[in-house]
Amino acid sequence: MRRPERFGETLREEIAEIVGFELEDPRLENVTVTDVDVSADKGDAKVYVIIDGDENEKKAALAALRHASSFVHRRIARSLNVRHVPQLHFVRDSAEENAARVSEILTGLDIPEEGETDG
Repeated sequence: MRRPERFGETLREEIAEIVGFELEDPRLENVTVTDVDVSADKGDAKVYVIIDGDENEKKAALAALRHASSFVHRRIARSLNVRHVPQLHFVRDSAEENAARVSEILTGLDIPEEGETDG
């Protein structure tokens, strides 16, 4: 695993811990950190999150994460004891949301079992 990928995984674990246990914003109760993609120069990091709820709840949670990003940034710097922490950019993990939606649609389909016939 390359260095930025390892650092990204470490960041993901730390951010998940901070969002899950240290931020006391009720808008963040249904947030899951899925991945962190660190740029090659380690100056920026995209933090991918899944947010359960309706569209308004998702927007509110994303706004809360963006508002809390400086707090999260400081906590990471302190806990990892690193000189430079990348700028955090919280974005919705649409790949995970799309996969969940496809699964939901497939579950709702009435597909006959193998060997069954209609009629």
